[in-house]
Amino acid sequence: MSVAASYSLIARNLDRSLAVTANQAPVKLETAYYREHYGDVTSIDEFLADSRLFRYAMTAFGLADLAYAKGYIRKILEEGVTDPDSLANRTSDQRLREFARVFDFESYGDLTMKRVAAGEAVVDRYVRQTLETDAGSRDGDGVRLALYFARMAPEIDNAFDILADSALSEVVRTLLGLPTAFAAVDIDRQAEVLTERLDIASLKDPAEVDRLLTRFTALWDAAESGASDPVLSLFGITGNTSPTISLDLALSLNSLRLGGL
Repeated sequence: MSVAASYSLIARNLDRSLAVTANQAPVKLETAYYREHYGDVTSIDEFLADSRLFRYAMTAFGLADLAYAKGYIRKILEEGVTDPDSLANRTSDQRLREFARVFDFESYGDLTMKRVAAGEAVVDRYVRQTLETDAGSRDGDGVRLALYFARMAPEIDNAFDILADSALSEVVRTLLGLPTAFAAVDIDRQAEVLTERLDIASLKDPAEVDRLLTRFTALWDAAESGASDPVLSLFGITGNTSPTISLDLALSLNSLRLGGL
């Protein structure tokens, strides 16, 4: 099944897809453990000491690959989010910032895990994260990226929110037809290009996000199939060959090819 078809199938039946994921035996088992124990946690030490509980929370925020870095996470939680200069507020990783806001022991102390944000909201995140991961394993990275973008789009306020997230950046580069080498351009120039070529405010509109992701998945399928671009082929660039033209020329060619979003 194509990425476009797979994404459309999941997105059209999102509630059912989430319910199916939540009822998978491993998910049910880990969720039951979290529900049973999270309310008993009263400190950062207890949170980090229960590796099973901690990994569930980290996975819910897409941070499973950092679950080993307990010293780093401890520092983030200890500094909290009240101080603008705290580690959480200085990081460009939106996942870590949100994790610190939910598990804000610095502000709420032993009541942190009694908050709704640390309970069922985390369970919902875990199920959604598992759905996206499973879809990526089963149907390809394009589906995972599309589902992730759909979830994160309402939280995007500016171009730097996109550039700070590799997954969001990949979706937007694909939408705008930007080469991978674009990521090496000066960050302010990247932000300028994204602001000029993408209506970021419209990402709050589910209908617009759906339109963009329909386009993204179609472009992803075309790239996967090895379809050549008729404009770039004039310059001897076909298939999976990486373009070596300048950024400004790439942007001009992109305008000719796409005619705008």
